[in-house]
Amino acid sequence: MTFNPVNYDLITILGPTASGKTPLAAQLCHRIGGEVISADSRMVYRDMTIGTGKDLDDYWVDGEQVPYHIIDIVEAGYRFNVYEFQCAFQNAYMDITARGRIPVMCGGTGLYIESVLKSYELGSVRFPERRSLNIGVKIDRELRREKITKRLKERLNNGMVEEVEQLLKRLPPERLIRYGLEYKYVTLYLTGQLTYDEMFQQLEIAIHQFAKRQMTWFRGMEERRGIPIHWIDATLPMEDKIATIMDLWNEK
Repeated sequence: MTFNPVNYDLITILGPTASGKTPLAAQLCHRIGGEVISADSRMVYRDMTIGTGKDLDDYWVDGEQVPYHIIDIVEAGYRFNVYEFQCAFQNAYMDITARGRIPVMCGGTGLYIESVLKSYELGSVRFPERRSLNIGVKIDRELRREKITKRLKERLNNGMVEEVEQLLKRLPPERLIRYGLEYKYVTLYLTGQLTYDEMFQQLEIAIHQFAKRQMTWFRGMEERRGIPIHWIDATLPMEDKIATIMDLWNEK
């Protein structure tokens, strides 16, 4: 499968946190000769790895690394914005397609995704329209809650607190708190404003609420802003999910 945009010139995989969209994007790219363009507002920051859930191991498939873009491109503490994302996306897109590869945008930041799919004009040059095959990964709410809780425990056990400690050595607490979720609540814990148990409980609730907001945004994209999304059940076998996407890509 090569880049031959008859119907589409981009694949977009979106979904709430813990839905499994990154492994799907990486596996898909491995099969079709694609490269991932991340659409996540926090994965752009270096040294913010565990808390943002970069899970870079997901990009290794059958002993080969799937190329990815717009991850680890600016220093922690910098204020990255949607216009800069558009510019980075366009550069990555042109690079990928110039080499005959297929661009696969993957993420959960609705504003970033929509800025590409709706061609937001945020700068002095009109952002080009893209014909995207949009795939949403749908996950049952209770299963999503279970996965969020399990993943949070794993991240805390695998060094998330230590990651924030290192960031606090060069960034003021209020700067990290601004990034929200893991960085907000672990910072509050490390600065003595929350106990460990309070941090865990409040962070767990905040992540669940964040996932709900993500789904609200995606529904708005589909129902009010006219962006078609093909939803795939997160619990389907990987082979079935990839086959569904490839069938849609090749559909006449």
